[in-house]
Amino acid sequence: MHKHNILSSSSSLHSVSYILDLQLQMSARKWEDLNMDCLVNVLTRVGIESLLLGAPFVCQSWYKASLHPSCWQIINFQKIERGPLSWYFYDGITTEFIKSIINRSRGNATAVWLPNDCTKEALRYIADECPALKALCLSDNLCYRYYSVIPELISKWKNLEELRLGRLSNMEKVFEEINCHCKNFHWLCASGANIERDTASAIVTFLPKIKYLYMRNANIDRESLEMILQGCKELVLLDARDCVGYECDDQLLMLASHINNFQHEGSSLFGDEDEWGEHISLDSFDGILSE
Repeated sequence: MHKHNILSSSSSLHSVSYILDLQLQMSARKWEDLNMDCLVNVLTRVGIESLLLGAPFVCQSWYKASLHPSCWQIINFQKIERGPLSWYFYDGITTEFIKSIINRSRGNATAVWLPNDCTKEALRYIADECPALKALCLSDNLCYRYYSVIPELISKWKNLEELRLGRLSNMEKVFEEINCHCKNFHWLCASGANIERDTASAIVTFLPKIKYLYMRNANIDRESLEMILQGCKELVLLDARDCVGYECDDQLLMLASHINNFQHEGSSLFGDEDEWGEHISLDSFDGILSE
């Protein structure tokens, strides 16, 4: 599958502006005469920072286009956290800022990356106001702080297909809720998590149709891995690289023979926890964002 590459905010906006400017010069038309649907289509590709800091200040037409819900279907708060608007997450206005951005989608948001400093109020607001959500990214920090809240919110996202979890202590409850409410779910990232036997059993029981499972750097023993290999018959990709708790051999490869892409390199019985890290991009979800 091809990953969706989110364009650089500043360079993409300048490029888009330059191309559209040339087109308008050639046709001797004014900015306000440009078809609004065309402009909205362009602005859906420039990134959230450009939608906030660049596009609204070009002209009145760009301002109106930047407010269209289609421009706010993909919302990456984690990029804002690392950019010039990061101060919104440190001055006690995080909740209101998140709400204001979510409101721009008017219920049409399909993918959201939550910031580390997301409040419980903001998390519940997203659950209520984003019924069309297909992809959700939760950091380790959020999973640690709101582990008791996350399972109950899953029922709000009936269209959820892809989920990136941090090291959540009660993943089994999340998987049970996904099984009850998210019929098209097929993609899970639990990189660096503790995949104990109860967790592996929950994956097999509640996510039998999972197609993409990323658990690189996880703590998982051989029996738990065998359980997943035997129980998840529709897996297309299983990333179990650099895990601690098992070593791959011919028997495991035979159990994984039905998986097109089984990645196991670097795994060992024992490892150094200090070397664990995030190896899957938080900026991408395979599938949802490549559409």
